[in-house]
Amino acid sequence: METVAPWRLTRLLAASMLLAVAAEIWFAVGLARPTPAMPSWIAVPFAVGFAVAACLATTTAPGIAPGAARFWRHVALGMVFIGLGGLSNAVDMYRGIVLPQHVGPLTAGIYLAGLAVMLWGLLRVPASRRSRAEWLRFGLDSATVLVTVLTFAWHFLFRHWAVWSGGNAAGTRAVMALVACGGVCVFAFVKVAFTGTGPLDRWAMYLLALAGGAGATGGALAPLLVDRPYLNGTPVVLPVTCLVLCFAADRQRRAAGVVAPPPVRRTRPGLMPYVAVSATCALLLADARSDGDDIVGVAIGTVVLVLLVAARQAIALREVVEYQETLAWQATHDALTHLGNRRLLTQYIRSAVALVDIDDFKAINDDLGHTAGDALLTAVAARLCELHDGGLVARLGGDEYALVLPASDDVEALRLVAAIAAGLRRPLRAAEHTLVVEASIGVAVGDLDPDELLRRADVAMYVAKEQGKGRQVLYDPAMDQRSAEQSRIAAELRIALDAGQLRVYYQPIVRLDDGRTVGVEALVRWMHPERGMIRPDLFIPAAERTGLIVPVGQWVLAQACRQAAEWRREFGPSALQYVSVNVSPRQLRETGFAASLRDELRTAGLAPAQLLVEVTETAVFDGGSALDELREIQRYGVQVALDDFGTGHSSLGLLRTCPVDVLKVDKSFVDNVTAAGEHSVIAEALIGISNGLRLRAVAEGVETAEQAEALRRLGYRYAQGYHYGRPAPASDLAPRLAYWSDYAEQRGA
Repeated sequence: METVAPWRLTRLLAASMLLAVAAEIWFAVGLARPTPAMPSWIAVPFAVGFAVAACLATTTAPGIAPGAARFWRHVALGMVFIGLGGLSNAVDMYRGIVLPQHVGPLTAGIYLAGLAVMLWGLLRVPASRRSRAEWLRFGLDSATVLVTVLTFAWHFLFRHWAVWSGGNAAGTRAVMALVACGGVCVFAFVKVAFTGTGPLDRWAMYLLALAGGAGATGGALAPLLVDRPYLNGTPVVLPVTCLVLCFAADRQRRAAGVVAPPPVRRTRPGLMPYVAVSATCALLLADARSDGDDIVGVAIGTVVLVLLVAARQAIALREVVEYQETLAWQATHDALTHLGNRRLLTQYIRSAVALVDIDDFKAINDDLGHTAGDALLTAVAARLCELHDGGLVARLGGDEYALVLPASDDVEALRLVAAIAAGLRRPLRAAEHTLVVEASIGVAVGDLDPDELLRRADVAMYVAKEQGKGRQVLYDPAMDQRSAEQSRIAAELRIALDAGQLRVYYQPIVRLDDGRTVGVEALVRWMHPERGMIRPDLFIPAAERTGLIVPVGQWVLAQACRQAAEWRREFGPSALQYVSVNVSPRQLRETGFAASLRDELRTAGLAPAQLLVEVTETAVFDGGSALDELREIQRYGVQVALDDFGTGHSSLGLLRTCPVDVLKVDKSFVDNVTAAGEHSVIAEALIGISNGLRLRAVAEGVETAEQAEALRRLGYRYAQGYHYGRPAPASDLAPRLAYWSDYAEQRGA
């Protein structure tokens, strides 16, 4: 963490200090005996010059923020005006234009211009930019300080007033105006330093406030010098003010580039207005008891102060009401989309509700960034409000929305959500991107508690996501039992992964010409300690739904790579060409999946070409990050297979966009391949497509010799299925691999 540079005495500070000390000594001598008036004014231009130089040096300090540099330029300009005002004051006294300790209208105007320039510079600091209410509050606080200063100055100087004023009302008003404005500047610098200074150093602001206080005090004490006409407060006060300003500029210069501490947050209303009113009321009571001659002026000041504080409190009351309304809105609305939230939603649900979840939103966030993701969420919210005109739309968090439906039966509810789903498919504009999204929607209808309706819609929505993208599903009571079972399985699966209950089985992939094993497919199995072997179709959906498929899939990949490398070391490279591993859509959407796959290959010592990654058509049909990960995998040298081809979206265009090396023909086209009909025609068409695109085709689910022979005649070269071997532990495949290793050595292949 950066700290402020240590203080050291510079030549500018030393010169300013010597000048201020000399001015004080000359003033002290003047208090003891009469002294010439003009020599005391010699220090004024030098003191101002030192202050201006210090301010300008600060504006060019290394690391100073632009806003801070601009402010100190304003201070330098303000000091130039004050220096000119001092020279004008000296000329007026020398020529006898004004009485001693007085200032002329022109001089007062120049002084006030200098103070105004400084105050304007302060208000232009970025951290000090204010709303209309803050400007009004600042103005009322400034007026409160001004009236308080004038009231007390009137009280303490009233007995000297007649002698000092000498009938010069203009000069008297000018001095009082300077004193009051000096007090306002002190208040402004202190308040900014206390509540937040942005690029300005807090202690520099306190020093500026001290400088302003010194100047205002000097002006206020002018009537006390009425019996010494050869003395004037300006030559003694201005060098001290300039010295303090030099220290403030030096502090800012040393703090340039240092991050300012956080502003002080007040936990209760400011006490300044109450202190001002209390003090002036006490002063009024004291005057009333002593029958003071200045009681009228003090009374007027007190009344004005009460009115100012009343106005200030009225503004504060309005702000409190607005703040309470804001808090109430925030408690029932989403900050990003401005839709209602769950709290508001439950107040309006009657008999039907739909939950809408954006498909593949995580992939959009990963590909385009969170800014685009937030823009998409906002665009979807606007589209839902447009489609569900007049109905309540809420955002429950993430990419999940809820709609209160006016439907009274299942048919009407499904009709409404189907129309909304269709409208959502129209292109959306989000952060300079045109996107097409789909949503999985769950619907629940019934005269039920709002929380129960939401729960049922949530269950239906997850069923819709499991069925594929862009589906609308109505809740059915049977879903609860299935959902509970999947939740239980998912909980046990998490334990199974840590407890070592999962197993990897391998099924041979053979060459049809001679039955030689060229590869194996790794398949996960769960050996439950109580229920025995659990089928994958029972726990894989639960793993997909809960996200456990990611660590499970990573574990299977690691085990398969190590086992394949071990087999090749034991039986030689001719025993096994590759190992095939299934990768789920959820895994592909994980950022960095390709990098983690490379790490597993390096750890196992397996070459990229000896691994085949199997993905389904559904996983890559919509492109996005999943397709990018596959391309990265293939560039690394890993083979890619489309699994169960023909059962998903069945888009031939996918074969052009997806990086594919192997086409795995689904079992449904193999079952009846021995009989004349559509299945054999499709199987023949698929091998033609594979050959035309230079892809390897592997027929899945081969269970008989007749099927194998029919596939061979159609042109298939590779197959797998129960006819060649069921999935088995690695130890059961060792004899097969040893046999084919020996066979290859004997045949020289």
